[in-house]
Amino acid sequence: MPDTLVIIFFVALFAALLTYLVPIGSFQTQEVHYLADGVQKARTVVDPNSFAYQLNEAGEPKLEPIALFKGEGGIGLFNFAFEGLTSGSKWGTAIGVIMFMLVIGGSFGVVMATGTIDNGILKLIDKTRGNEKLFIPVIFALFSLGGAVFGMGEEAIAFAIIICPLMIRLGYDGITTVMVTYVATQIGFASSWMNPFSVAIAQGIAGIPVLSASEFRIPMWVGFTLFGIVFTMRYASRIQVQPQLSHSYHTDAFFRTQQGDAKLESRFNLGDMLILLTLVATMVWVIWGVVVKAWFIPEIASQFFTMGIISGVIATLFKLNGMTLNMMAQSFKDGAKTMLEPALLVGCASGILLMLGGADPKAPSVLNTILNAAGGVIGHLPDALSAWFMLLFQSVFNFFVTSGSGQAALTMPLMAPLADIVGVTRQVAVLAFQLGDGLTNIIVPTSASLMATLGVCRVDWGSWLKFVWRFMLYLMLLSSLIVLGAHFIGLS
Repeated sequence: MPDTLVIIFFVALFAALLTYLVPIGSFQTQEVHYLADGVQKARTVVDPNSFAYQLNEAGEPKLEPIALFKGEGGIGLFNFAFEGLTSGSKWGTAIGVIMFMLVIGGSFGVVMATGTIDNGILKLIDKTRGNEKLFIPVIFALFSLGGAVFGMGEEAIAFAIIICPLMIRLGYDGITTVMVTYVATQIGFASSWMNPFSVAIAQGIAGIPVLSASEFRIPMWVGFTLFGIVFTMRYASRIQVQPQLSHSYHTDAFFRTQQGDAKLESRFNLGDMLILLTLVATMVWVIWGVVVKAWFIPEIASQFFTMGIISGVIATLFKLNGMTLNMMAQSFKDGAKTMLEPALLVGCASGILLMLGGADPKAPSVLNTILNAAGGVIGHLPDALSAWFMLLFQSVFNFFVTSGSGQAALTMPLMAPLADIVGVTRQVAVLAFQLGDGLTNIIVPTSASLMATLGVCRVDWGSWLKFVWRFMLYLMLLSSLIVLGAHFIGLS
């Protein structure tokens, strides 16, 4: 299996080829208003009837092929990596996510250097010996609930840093960690009945009551979550018996080495308790801030940075692992280093979107043309097949725009009126959107959160693909049955 960076480069070559074949086009935008929690809200979306090709001097649809290199801030094949790494803002992909990863990597580097996590894990294993299998269903369910209720996703990166060593010590692997953290959040995100970043926005744009059809979606969430738990537990049980079967067996050696260096009699004193309390308090504080104050990347990163400083000071005062202020600084740098590889992948993946013209509907781009063409194809299909093709289209489109709210703003203004034309209810169109958008985040290399979580668990994307393709196949089959079933019962 090629290295992840090699795979992304070949995807970039394919994106560059598309610019030689597909003309560029753009939409006009309009403002829609909807109610959410009794509050009137507005969102700018595309006008589905406004698509127009950019024309050349001869009055024909214009191609805008990517050059090998383009200066002055332009995007070319051989500078897509740099442009991707520096794109966005502190509020999102790519530069914001990359800086978020470096800060939390450094902060947890300090926490890990204190030895508290390793020693706490040894104590936990000793106290719960014989009941280790409970960790997987409990953690998976909690993360799925977080994805369903407040759109948890990026936050899984920080939790994975803590949980991965625990899973390795219990005889599982890094892949199991990714499943119970990030994958669980996306299962919840995709099957949610109240996710403010996908369901609420999509329903508002589609002109149907926000958070409606909860009686259908709540059992759907329970079903998807149970399926994820059962699949993960069966896999983890096999790995516990034969660790060499794991696709991440070789990269897990990093954590097994740490395990081998750990003392059998673990230390656990007042300093360790204070650091654990700091860690727990930070997690609770961050979750509260996300839910109540709508914190995002800058605020979350700041809280974890503060946690790293406090943990380092406590470790220095209690001389945990011989911690000093200089060791704090070195541990922060070492922790940030572990994030360098996934940070590069995030930036390169963002560069692919830029090569296709970016996600701005008003700027002429290849991506807008693809979006309009897909809408035209779906509009000429029978009703049941149209419902399924909406799911398929949203799944494919998520490769280019992994933001739930961004994808809703781009696609739902097209899908909602198309649903009316072909005899599919708008509720089913929203269902196809949320399942297609959320579930493919588990596999697409353009998802910054996925690549970051794989990075901190030291799982190569190629190894992840070898494992997860079968799980994704089951999920898409289940999603197809749900969307078709919802169509035939007339979900509205």
